[in-house]
Amino acid sequence: MGAAGAQLSYLVAIDQGTTSTRAIVFDAALKPLALAQRELPQIFPAPGWVEHDPEEIWSATVAVVRDAIAKAGLAPQHIAGIGITNQRETTVVWDRATGRPIHNAIVWQDRRTASFCDGLRAGGHEQEIAAKTGLIVDPYFSASKIGWLLDHIDGARTKAENGALAFGTIDSFLLWRLTGGKVHATDASNAARTSLLNIASGEWDGDLCRLFGVPMAMLPQVRDCAGSFGVTMPDLFGAAIPILGMAGDQQAATVGQGCFKPGMMKSTYGTGCFMLLNTGAERVISRNRLLSTIAYQLDGKRTYALEGAIFIAGAAVQWLRDGLKIIAKSSDVGALAAKADPAEEVYLVPAFVGLGAPYWDAQARGAVYGLTRSSGGAEIARAALDAVGYQTRDLIEAMHADWPASRDTTTVLRVDGGMTASDPCMQFLADILAAPVDRPVVMETTALGAAYLAGRAAGLCPDLDGFAAQWRLDKRFTPHMDVATREMKYAGWKDAIRRTLTLR
Repeated sequence: MGAAGAQLSYLVAIDQGTTSTRAIVFDAALKPLALAQRELPQIFPAPGWVEHDPEEIWSATVAVVRDAIAKAGLAPQHIAGIGITNQRETTVVWDRATGRPIHNAIVWQDRRTASFCDGLRAGGHEQEIAAKTGLIVDPYFSASKIGWLLDHIDGARTKAENGALAFGTIDSFLLWRLTGGKVHATDASNAARTSLLNIASGEWDGDLCRLFGVPMAMLPQVRDCAGSFGVTMPDLFGAAIPILGMAGDQQAATVGQGCFKPGMMKSTYGTGCFMLLNTGAERVISRNRLLSTIAYQLDGKRTYALEGAIFIAGAAVQWLRDGLKIIAKSSDVGALAAKADPAEEVYLVPAFVGLGAPYWDAQARGAVYGLTRSSGGAEIARAALDAVGYQTRDLIEAMHADWPASRDTTTVLRVDGGMTASDPCMQFLADILAAPVDRPVVMETTALGAAYLAGRAAGLCPDLDGFAAQWRLDKRFTPHMDVATREMKYAGWKDAIRRTLTLR
């Protein structure tokens, strides 16, 4: 439909990820109409450090929203609302007066605060932090990154204590810029990833802020995932557009996958891998080093989830391409892996930035095991893909142990993300899990979730049950591997993990 016949019944999802910034236009039925995307340069100032340029993120966001609306043949007046989803934990601190960041964004993958986190554990604070936040003590989360910025940028701590600086994850930074500095807010799902939010009360915790050295004056207001977040400055897109939805990328994907009932789980395979198990109104305390987090908050009601975070999934394929240079483009990995000798048992532990759940070793580094004189690029490529399946099984086993009720239902894993386009990769996943793996028709589940949240607030979209009923299966992968082979392969993986953890 051209702009002349369009009505106020379209939605824009801003999907600001780790490696790219995208905008997708959806119609009222949540069908994607147009997409615009820009890659996000990665900055590596030191080993284990990862940064982004917030100004690059901002300019790319404005550009892709404009491009997507134009590609859809619409005018900004036809957009009922914007939903924002974002890479989580990535930390920006900016000057309230100028809106300018005081430093590059410190990315979720960054490990520079590992020694600070070690000190918190040594000081006996881990249990208190976990009890309030549902998180473990790790550089992954935002709080220690904020403290690092305040302690390493001249004058920053004094300014922060005087209320002159603002903190935000990427959603909050974009919201500030989009509204011309009028709104400093975040949603509960992003706030839950900072190590500063008490997820039982849904409020910032003063004791945690003192522990991490973060002045509470820096923090944004915490809101529901669907509701009014203000309007865009009219000069950005040609009209003031309401901002009506917000969720961290993995929670947005959980919404987009329709995982609204306790026991449903999804796993997203992008740069990393993130699995969420809906636990409903029950906040499950993990005994197996998983995270207890807020899946979404609607109408003031929080829904919780167990989450397992794997730092490296698709990034291992990028390493094959850019580091080892054994493939020309990421899509070549499947063909190369298919050439691997089945008799070779090669394992890649992709701990390039440490190991995430359920091991949480910030100092671990990547390793390859089982190499022989016959091993080559094909075997390493297969090991990189297989590692996704092994790490996912680690997470599912920990989830079942944490929440035995999840064993009572048949485990079906809903998947999304770039790696799920590979049938062989998804088949191995089903085989090693001994469980069905469902790939949806609409693969843009993260953006879909953000669009749905905005559409719900705009009154365009149905309730949770109605939206879940619209979910459509593209392909189900069922396990075919025999039990003996499955357990032999997984035992080899566990041995590789054990060796990696004892290397230092």
